[in-house]
Amino acid sequence: MLVLLAGIFVVHIATVIMLFVSTIANVWMVGSYNFGTISTGLWLLCNKTCTQLPVSSQDEASLKAVQAFMILSIIFSVVALVLFIVQLFTLEKGKRFYMTGAVMLVCWMCILIAVSTYTARFTGTMVYSTNPHHGYCFILAWICFCFSFIIGILYLVLRKK
Repeated sequence: MLVLLAGIFVVHIATVIMLFVSTIANVWMVGSYNFGTISTGLWLLCNKTCTQLPVSSQDEASLKAVQAFMILSIIFSVVALVLFIVQLFTLEKGKRFYMTGAVMLVCWMCILIAVSTYTARFTGTMVYSTNPHHGYCFILAWICFCFSFIIGILYLVLRKK
């Protein structure tokens, strides 16, 4: 049981770190243009230097929603990690990890909303670019989506042990 809890704790910390990286780095979409590669993230457009991300007025609300839900997912993941540590040492068996699992599933839902909105609105629409494709931050966000769901379900299952 201790090994299982340690494993879940390590995966949870890895998920938090990957959420930070995927939200902060500007490599959600990558493409090429005349002078090299160009990448866009949630915040900036980067080629050799980074500038403000040019977004049409139609897509501005969608981008703000993606930014907000990615930030919320980080917050909920950190809160779930703190709750895990607190509940591990304060509650008796059978009552542990209800809140941790619920908060982690809320984090999962925030990631789902953010990444699916980005996929629907911004996939393949890079300005100044040819041959756009997804960058590592987009892939990390989907990996975090999977990990947060698995961790949330495991917390709810572990409440009985």
